[in-house]
Amino acid sequence: MYINKDTKVVGKLIVLVPYREEHVLKYHEWMKSTELQLLTASEPLSLEEEYAMQKSWLMDENKCTFIILDKEKYEATGNEVEAMIGDTNLFFANAEDRICAEAEIMIAEEWARGRRCGWEAMLHMFIYGIDYLGVKQYVVKISYINTASVNMFRNMGFVEISRSNVFQEITFSKIVDSTWITWIKMQLGNYEVKVRPQ
Repeated sequence: MYINKDTKVVGKLIVLVPYREEHVLKYHEWMKSTELQLLTASEPLSLEEEYAMQKSWLMDENKCTFIILDKEKYEATGNEVEAMIGDTNLFFANAEDRICAEAEIMIAEEWARGRRCGWEAMLHMFIYGIDYLGVKQYVVKISYINTASVNMFRNMGFVEISRSNVFQEITFSKIVDSTWITWIKMQLGNYEVKVRPQ
């Protein structure tokens, strides 16, 4: 999404940066993992297709994507690629009316799992969507086998609305209200949204 192409979100554990060309090679390596393909319901792409996807997503007003960096590693190295641990996305059915967004998150690096990086990154993405894109409702679709994500979203206040035995996934929803926004901001503490000047 063009709106976030110069945006950096800095939290306690993570930093969110736009998905750029220099991230593609590492992302492509991640997506060779059959485990990640299964958990994210993704099909493997060729490297050329991955580069094309990155370019299209940059301009697509229906998709907002951030790469998740481990903040400690990023501050130590100054290298985004070395610090990459996953990604988070919002998908909109209608670019003109961004009331409802489908959210996704992936922590690809095993060493970064179980450290609440995914929790923090997802909450930052929710607040970004609310404050900058006008999102009023979030939906997530999670594989039956992804119990960590199921538990995470339930703990974030999402409620189950349906199950698909065909796709082996559960759909959860959360309506945005002032109580939830306050709760998210309490969870996050101090954070900063930086927009690089044009």
